[in-house]
Order: sequence, then structure tokens, then C-alpha cells
Amino acid sequence: MLRTCRLVAIVLLTVCLSRVAHGQLIIAHRGASHDAPENTLAAFRLAWEQQADGIEGDFYLTKDRQIVCTHDKTTERTAPGHPQLTVADTTLAELQQLDVGTWKHPKYAGERMPTLSQVLETVPEHGRIFVEIKCGPEILPVMQPQLEACGLKPEQIVIICFNANVIAQARAMMPQYKANWLTSYKQEPEGSPWTPSQSDVLQTLQETDATGLGSKGEFAVLDESFVTAIQKQGDEFHVWTINDLKSARYFQSLGAASITTDRPALLREGLDAGSDQ
Repeated sequence: MLRTCRLVAIVLLTVCLSRVAHGQLIIAHRGASHDAPENTLAAFRLAWEQQADGIEGDFYLTKDRQIVCTHDKTTERTAPGHPQLTVADTTLAELQQLDVGTWKHPKYAGERMPTLSQVLETVPEHGRIFVEIKCGPEILPVMQPQLEACGLKPEQIVIICFNANVIAQARAMMPQYKANWLTSYKQEPEGSPWTPSQSDVLQTLQETDATGLGSKGEFAVLDESFVTAIQKQGDEFHVWTINDLKSARYFQSLGAASITTDRPALLREGLDAGSDQ
């Protein structure tokens, strides 16, 4: 019954999206990360300025059980020039001493690693946030009260993760929020079937009670039949990370509920104008 209701909702959403000017939701990957340092307040604020429908950020639990926004397990890539720190073994105060902006451009010098609460505060009234969990389910009891107290409506928040167990637990703990399972695809050795298979994807979505799939934009895998199978099961189809208009148009034609991109301004202008240029 739950999946039947969800399927009806998805069909209605698809119809509504087909009637609006810019179709699928444009989600800014780690903020407007083509132009600003990823996972910083500067990147998220710029994403809203570039008319993104939502933002996506990556979140870890720190040593002192704070939730911080960063993609990697260590600080090596985004805080060069500082001693390398492992996020899970470091306190929030120590992490926020690091400059995570200069690596992108000197004008972003002094940008700090934001907390989940700080990122949530940037979301406008009709904006959305895709909260990607980069660690394990231990983050969920800390995350739940922050999400529930942030003032955003449940429909503005989507939890996403590659770890199917995290998605299952998130759905059980916080059923008011959508939770999408993320996957990419491998073909090893070359010429062999892609994994996970379509049947494996559908099974994982069912077993976790996920509300949707967040898929890497793998053209060799994702076609109309693949996406239709997901939607017929009552799940949404979302795609990442798409940075050119031709690809965005393709996934728009497949009925993607959202397209995640490093370049929200480019996709916003191009999809609104109906141009691939």
C-alpha cells in the first residue's frame, strides 16, 4: 500500500514538473562547486544566487559528535598547507581552524568547514537540501534532532547515502524525510555486465524502503527501460553529477526528478532556454 501511494505521488509529480518552465529540479553539488570551494557556506550561498532549486552537501560525524560538512575522510585535499587530519578523529573546533577556501581561489581565503546547522540555515523557504551521509549510521541519532529543529518542512529535506544500511535506518528513524540510495556502476573486466544490475538496484530500493535512487549519470546503463522500472516500483530517479546541457537534456527526457550539477547557473539558463549551447 505504501509503495502504491508513493507511485501515485511520483506520477503526479512528474506531470507537474512537465508543466513548469524548467522541468527537473537542479541541485547544486556541494554547492556551486564549479565556481566556489565545495561544501562551504560561500558555495551554498552562491548556489542559491544561481537559482538552484536545492543544494547537496556531504556530512561526517566528528570526534566530539558534531556534524561537519566535508566530502573526504581527511582534510588533505581541501586544506592544503595544514597538517592532514582525519575528520572522525578530530574535534569540530580543530577542523574549523582550517582554511578550506584558498585551495579553490585566494578570494575564498578564510572559508571554514561549516556544520550541518549552518548549512541548513542557508536554505530558503522553497529550497531543498540533499544531505549526503559520508559515514555510518552512528550519525543518525545526532542528525535527527537537528533536522527536526531546523525549521524546514520535511519535503525540503532528502537524506542520501551509498550505504544501504544507513538508508534503511534513516527511513526507520525518520520516515517523514525522503531517503535515496546512491549508486555508481562498474564493468570489470571490460565487456562484462555492469554492476549493480537493474534487478539488484530494484531489490536494494525495496529492501531499504528507499524513496528513490540517486544514480551516477552512466549513459551505458541508464536508459528509458531502466528508469521506467524504477518509477514503476514507486521510486524516484535522480542523477548526478551532470555538468553539460546535452547530458542534462538526456536525463531530463528520461524523467529525472532532479539533476545534480557543479554548475547550477549553466543548467538553469540552458534548460530554461531550451538550448544545449
